[in-house]
Amino acid sequence: MSGKALLGSTVSLLLAGCVVGPNYQAPRASAPVKWTTPLGAGETDAPLALADWWRSFNDADLDRLETAAVESNLTLRAAEQHVREARAERDFVAGGRWPSAGTTVAYSNNDYGANNFPPLPPGTPITFNLYSVGFDAAWELDLFGGVHRAVEASNAQLGAAQYARRDVLISVLAEVARSYIEARGYQERLKITRRNISAQADIVELTRSRYRSGLSTDLDVEQATALLTATQAQLPALESGYAQSVHELSVLVGAQPGALIERMSRVQPIPLTPPVIPVGLPAELLRRRPDVERAERELAAATAEIGVARADLFPKFSLTGGVGLVSISESRWLEYASRYWAAGPGIEWNLLEGGRLRANVRVQQARAAQAFDSYRQTVLTALEDAEDALVGYAKEQSRRQSLAQSERASAAALHLATELYRSGLTDFLTVLDSERTLYGAQDALVESTRAASLDLVQLYKALGGGWEQQPAPSATAVRQMSSGP
Repeated sequence: MSGKALLGSTVSLLLAGCVVGPNYQAPRASAPVKWTTPLGAGETDAPLALADWWRSFNDADLDRLETAAVESNLTLRAAEQHVREARAERDFVAGGRWPSAGTTVAYSNNDYGANNFPPLPPGTPITFNLYSVGFDAAWELDLFGGVHRAVEASNAQLGAAQYARRDVLISVLAEVARSYIEARGYQERLKITRRNISAQADIVELTRSRYRSGLSTDLDVEQATALLTATQAQLPALESGYAQSVHELSVLVGAQPGALIERMSRVQPIPLTPPVIPVGLPAELLRRRPDVERAERELAAATAEIGVARADLFPKFSLTGGVGLVSISESRWLEYASRYWAAGPGIEWNLLEGGRLRANVRVQQARAAQAFDSYRQTVLTALEDAEDALVGYAKEQSRRQSLAQSERASAAALHLATELYRSGLTDFLTVLDSERTLYGAQDALVESTRAASLDLVQLYKALGGGWEQQPAPSATAVRQMSSGP
């Protein structure tokens, strides 16, 4: 090995050994071997496949809306700009590793009064022009690793920004699906309500006909009319909820609130959940959740900041130099005699800071401890979200099956009660109760279908699905969604 190579290796080892502050080691998050919540008939711990989870609903409109949101959602765009900001900040901090250099060219006209100097020889000019050009350079040696730790912290903050962007993406995708399912749910409830209004109007006519024939009293007519008007009163609230869901959906894809009204006016069923849902294992969850990864990167940044603070306790060494030309004569400015140069080392050490620098070290240590606890809490919250989503989805599926049976039985009961009433074999109260029961069962079934789909969206979100690289969306996605086919 040559002498220069040996010297370089020695200096590198010396500089590496002088990096102060703790060396970061990522914490190991513990996760249970299996889910606490027993998996239902539709869930399985098969490996996750969550890149495009919304496609499991097999709804083309939802697919297009998700694509438009990836392209145009403004909250997501702001998160992307934050990533660019963090990357530029990292590059800015990394520039401190290298020498800085600059050049100056200056001219000044100077006039000094005679009293500004000691007695000068006769003829000495006190008015003169000064011409100068120079090149200056400075390099602060990172002997104690302050810049090294600052770059380490900036890299970690960049990683945290990238994971934050993924977290926003997951939330946006889930919110689009949630708003879409809500809108379709309101459409389904409106359809059922209008269908019941039509059926109840027929019952009103039946009671009036029987009243005119003397087969019933006007009490039957009033009771039937009361039920009809009560059902009609449900329409404004449902129409308002539907409109608000569409407005929210439009804003999520970066469009005006009314942009999707025409497109969504075509009634479609609530997206149904797939028969099998692979949910993976808890350990996979912690590797997929961007909020967990972001918390880990924030802990890494806080740890590196301790080293930055500790480096301030030590002296700072720098090398500075400059070379140039200066003259009071324009014609002789570029002559060899006008040259000047200066070079030398410098040391800066803040010895009397009133304990501020040591206090700053303690500040950074406390922030790192906070970041560690925040990381642990994020891990627990991630596991809680997944367990809650699993139990919610499983129980809602079971509830939906029971409601479907109840709806079928209620429909049969109403049909039988109506026929018996027509024949005069039962009173109208039986028909009235059957109508109420059927409407309630139908509405509850729609609500359960909506809730089951929303629970699945929440499950996919809790599992951290959807942040993988998306295919490039069409530039006309939003326009197509707002204009219709």
